[in-house]
Amino acid sequence: MRVYTLDSKGVLSAIVMGAVVLLLGSYAGAYFLFLLLLFLLLSAIVTDIGIWKKKQMGQYEHARGWKNVLANGGVAVIVSFLFFLNTFLSFMPAKDLIIVYAASISGITADKFASEIGVLDGSPVMLLTFEKVKKGTSGGVTGLGTLASFFGALIIAMMLPIVGIGARGMAIVAISGFLGNIVDSLLGYFEEKGVGNKFTSNFACAAASSLIAYFLLV
Repeated sequence: MRVYTLDSKGVLSAIVMGAVVLLLGSYAGAYFLFLLLLFLLLSAIVTDIGIWKKKQMGQYEHARGWKNVLANGGVAVIVSFLFFLNTFLSFMPAKDLIIVYAASISGITADKFASEIGVLDGSPVMLLTFEKVKKGTSGGVTGLGTLASFFGALIIAMMLPIVGIGARGMAIVAISGFLGNIVDSLLGYFEEKGVGNKFTSNFACAAASSLIAYFLLV
């Protein structure tokens, strides 16, 4: 099993992104970086689940590039910047911003679990229309993939006690990440129609997760 599933440009982009969240996150920077690294590790694990079957189906994607890194981690960088500004402006509780950050990671983790594990299930259906579609079709969902997505979101939520955030924050992150993945699946329908792509949908997944967490907090 690989520690990461990135090509050389992807690795370089991930290093730069990690350094940015570490610096902008101030005293929470190490935790922000930890969640990003956990996402990479979990991505490698679920990518290798059923590897031979995925290769036979033509659904195995190993080397992901800088666009994947930016799409998945761009929102994390934005929230890190807001966290940095918050140390001076104090526009919201710091712990709430940590929850919003964790929600973005929860969303992309849920999406990764859904796509990598869901493809091993039976025939997927388009979430927006419930029509049967081919495996690997953007917007297609399966029961196993949906269950896996919640499990992925839950793993990230379970990391919150590390920074002293309890059950309410954990529930918000788990729910937000799961719903963010649903947003990604809904956007997949439009991808198939030529509107957007997997990168815009991944970014929207992370953004939706963070926004849902924010509105659940206020």
